[in-house]
Amino acid sequence: MIAAGYGVSPWIVLSQGIAEITGIGVGLTTFFVSAAVLLLWIPLKQIPGLGTLLNALIIAVVINYSLPWLAYPQSPVFKGLECLAGIVMVGFGSAIYLMAHLGPGPRDGLMTGLQRVTQYPIARVRTSIEIAVVVLGFFLGGTVGLGTFLFAFTIGPSVSAGLFVVAKLSNSGNDDEG
Repeated sequence: MIAAGYGVSPWIVLSQGIAEITGIGVGLTTFFVSAAVLLLWIPLKQIPGLGTLLNALIIAVVINYSLPWLAYPQSPVFKGLECLAGIVMVGFGSAIYLMAHLGPGPRDGLMTGLQRVTQYPIARVRTSIEIAVVVLGFFLGGTVGLGTFLFAFTIGPSVSAGLFVVAKLSNSGNDDEG
């Protein structure tokens, strides 16, 4: 989504804004944002797992090292396709780590912790977090665009589809048992 140039996910907007101010790369600022979010888990009494830590590290490393290798299309059609591919990849990747039951990612743990403490519906909590992060990131200099809104409205269905596919693939060899 970064390479597509149509706007990025809300959390990357924040990381870009911090990168603009500090001069540090987006991958490293993404890691620092994850670490800061994990600190917010303390009053929420959330407990990280191996998946939580790997999520923070892997996402930061992949962003940092993949950006120079990605295509930066000029055509609006290809920009749109690259943006959609990014959303699908995030949805499928989220499904893989969520199905492993090794702990939620930093942002998902913040969401579930706030939902548990406030008793607000998960959709309201998630939307509130995403809006706050986008606004803060935008004012820090992050890129907000059509892709940001597309991500916000399609990441849920993308994760859901990813969970369905991962569940089907992980159970495909178990059909003869029982």
